[in-house]
Amino acid sequence: QVIDSTSLGWGTRVKGFVACFAIGCLCSILGSCLLWIPKKGLVLFAVFYTLGNISSIGSTMFLMGPMKQLKKMFEPTRLIATIVMLLCLILTLCSAFWWRKAGLALLFCILQFFAMAWYSISFIPYAR
Repeated sequence: QVIDSTSLGWGTRVKGFVACFAIGCLCSILGSCLLWIPKKGLVLFAVFYTLGNISSIGSTMFLMGPMKQLKKMFEPTRLIATIVMLLCLILTLCSAFWWRKAGLALLFCILQFFAMAWYSISFIPYAR
């Protein structure tokens, strides 16, 4: 009874997915626009691009549910892709906030793009 009362309907899940994915895309686009601001632009780009990717990953939790998403993320077939993707997200934020290295943040953003592509492809059977 508790599970039935807390689960979302399919329409609500789709709306949550679309909203979260749209926010992720908006953050990524905003980060790209902020890239050209002198001195702080590269750091802002790294932060907004990373937040956009996190939001996009979070959007799929609306469709599958958080526990099923986490189980799928750490299945043996996509474990390495998940670890590389999460590591790139963390290293991008570390290089932007703690190390304050704009060039390193840009490098990790590029690696983050490829890691996200590899992670996304891992959900397509026989695509890797």
